[in-house]
Amino acid sequence: MGSYYAIVTCRNSENEIENAIISLLKQTTKPKYVIVVDDGSIDGTASILEGLKSKHDSLYVITNTDLGYDIGRVVKNWNSAINLARKLNLEKTDYHMISTDDTNYEEPYAEKIMNKMDADNNIAISSGNYDSNSYATPHGAGRFVRNSFFEEFLGLYPEKMGYESVILQMSLYHGFKNQVNNDARFSHTRQLGANHHFYEFGASMRTLGYHPLFVLGRFAQCFEGNKNEAEDANYADIQIEEYLYLGTSIGRIKS
Repeated sequence: MGSYYAIVTCRNSENEIENAIISLLKQTTKPKYVIVVDDGSIDGTASILEGLKSKHDSLYVITNTDLGYDIGRVVKNWNSAINLARKLNLEKTDYHMISTDDTNYEEPYAEKIMNKMDADNNIAISSGNYDSNSYATPHGAGRFVRNSFFEEFLGLYPEKMGYESVILQMSLYHGFKNQVNNDARFSHTRQLGANHHFYEFGASMRTLGYHPLFVLGRFAQCFEGNKNEAEDANYADIQIEEYLYLGTSIGRIKS
């Protein structure tokens, strides 16, 4: 079976971070190492991480100074973790996993994801699911990214809002595919998006090249129709729109 390492980002997560890390360490197929980036916590998160680090040799911690909340730093923290693995010459793996401070995984989660990715080298990105809805593309925590694809076409994540969607579209652009494995389950201990300032996500749409009229149309749809139906339709519509603006998006990311 393939190998992987996990990246966890956190901030002021004293109530969740230990369970999130233990969930990774208890996987039936364990990560080679876990890199946690503490983005300037001012609660008890740092001391909890130090305690865990003293017990687990495979745990590495990066501690940032407190610069306040900024969702845009998440992708920078991912890159910090990737660069640390390179700097320390840590074991190379087949995949890396993106996780969060409020996510708990069933014990065979990683095994289920990698079984399918190992069997199909064209799968660049895969994740499990946390609810009963059916999703077209991987999203949020629990993503596995094939490192051979990542190293060849990216190297690091683009440090602009919209980074999650861009990497999905880049995989398709280069002939790969993405997959949601509904048999691999995880859960969030906080309400999804509880700590986000969603007005910041407008920058994602700009990065992806969305036309303003499309954005207004999506906004209207969410409030005029049935909310659940709108959310389900959202993924299909975004897929279409991202294809229309793919060339522009990738050009902006590389610039």
